[in-house]
Amino acid sequence: MRYIDLHCDTLMNCFLDGVLLRDNNQQFDLSRSKDAGLMLQCMAIFIPTNDVAKKHGVQAAPEYYFHACLEVYNAAMEENRDIVAPVLSAGDIAKNAEDGKMSALLTLEDGVIVGGKLERLKDLYKLGVRLITLTWNYENCFGFPQSADADAMKLGLKPFGIEAVSYMNELGIVIDVSHLSEGGFNDVARYSRKPFAASHSCSRALCDVSRNLNDRQLRVLGEKGGVCGVSFVPAFIKKDSVSADTDSVVRHIRYIADKAGIDAVAFGSDFDGFSGELEFKDCAGMPILIDELSKVFPEREVEKICSGNALRLLNDNLVQLG
Repeated sequence: MRYIDLHCDTLMNCFLDGVLLRDNNQQFDLSRSKDAGLMLQCMAIFIPTNDVAKKHGVQAAPEYYFHACLEVYNAAMEENRDIVAPVLSAGDIAKNAEDGKMSALLTLEDGVIVGGKLERLKDLYKLGVRLITLTWNYENCFGFPQSADADAMKLGLKPFGIEAVSYMNELGIVIDVSHLSEGGFNDVARYSRKPFAASHSCSRALCDVSRNLNDRQLRVLGEKGGVCGVSFVPAFIKKDSVSADTDSVVRHIRYIADKAGIDAVAFGSDFDGFSGELEFKDCAGMPILIDELSKVFPEREVEKICSGNALRLLNDNLVQLG
């Protein structure tokens, strides 16, 4: 069964370490994913700032870093055009599949480079970005990140963030609330006219960390037609864990389907964005996870989890070009 993954961070390794997207020893590459049945991979350009930039030795300004990573992405698409093609509009996924190719959708993790200017959102759209994770772990022009501090968690979108939500709906950019404060989540739910995503999050009831979504958020996400891409990060699956077994990942998927609805759950691996071990290892192990899902869900629901729900989310957001 073919699948869609709403988040991976492999582009960072491609840019910083010269890793090739087609074949590598990371958690994701095109060759292994093709064999595993990948339909579409959301490829994030994560913008490292503050202490994370220092950790990775990134001294470039966020705007420069973005464009440098974009060059790497575009070059990889060209070099591997025999097996993968980018998604820019609602019809591209089906066309790529008809051509026997996987799809790649460019995303931005941390909208810090938008800098409070709507025209920069339009520029990002023109460059191919089709999903934006509004914040990472720092405050930016959109709003505030999730936090273990209850008062900080209540902070909502800034006035620009509210304006940007409407404009992203208009442009055809998916709004992603993973990493966002609960107050920000509430504002996205209030102001977005289109379904939104939590591209890589899990259930807070099963793993009590602030990066995960609570039951109310899951219910609202489902009511709004949104989708939660279940992350494989071990510490989000089981608190303080450095490894995650397949049954525990399935447990989060089952729980989110129960709380948000079967139409609201998908995959958001976060491959190459975390350390630790998975029982099914990496992208090559996706068929193992899907087989385990088939023991819990009927085939029609497994198909929704693997691709149907993410496809609907993208089709509801992306405009038809040409």
